[in-house]
Amino acid sequence: MSEDRSAKRYDLEDRTLELAKCVRGFVKALRGTVANREDGKQLIRASGSVGSNYVEANDSLSKKDFVMRIKICRKEAKESRYWLRLIDTQGDA
Repeated sequence: MSEDRSAKRYDLEDRTLELAKCVRGFVKALRGTVANREDGKQLIRASGSVGSNYVEANDSLSKKDFVMRIKICRKEAKESRYWLRLIDTQGDA
């Protein structure tokens, strides 16, 4: 597989950025309950951290640092999933 084709298909920096943008749009569309505001803030932070830590991992100085940053990405992705499950979407379009 050529490098250009591979980069387009698997560019996680772009994909994690798109995740963070989509999450922000989702949170904006939620009902403004107290719980949704607080949970939405947490979701925005966690989803943004996935991409920011991935960018940091790509610029890491050692393999150990890279692995640690990727583990943080995974942790933040799991946390994002948790907040998504917790947010109340009942009655939202």
